[in-house]
Amino acid sequence: QVQLVESGGGLVHPGGSLRLSCAASGSIFSINTMGWYRQVPGKQRELVATLTTGGSTDYADSVKGRFTISRDNAKNTWYLQMNALKTDDTAVYYCNAHNVRLADLRRAWDYWGQGTQVTVSS
Repeated sequence: QVQLVESGGGLVHPGGSLRLSCAASGSIFSINTMGWYRQVPGKQRELVATLTTGGSTDYADSVKGRFTISRDNAKNTWYLQMNALKTDDTAVYYCNAHNVRLADLRRAWDYWGQGTQVTVSS
């Protein structure tokens, strides 16, 4: 069983910064793509950023230049550094592990964290 646990959300003023963390635990051999998504009530969950084992990144246009995704493969942990936050960044942020090789070498496609609230408000 694989579990993802997020941390680091909270309330911040516009222009401020937050760093989210996602720690994966369980019978994991490797995670190909680690990512962050966000969702606001009444809207679909949207991609924020992804990072592959090869180092390829993908960012939503709305966060480019402000957010940075990084990972620590040895700890199966990844991060989202969010700078210059805007009120539009307010959402529940979910971490995602995609294309996971389990310890028994079976492949699983997606795991999600429980979500962490980020509120940007003055």
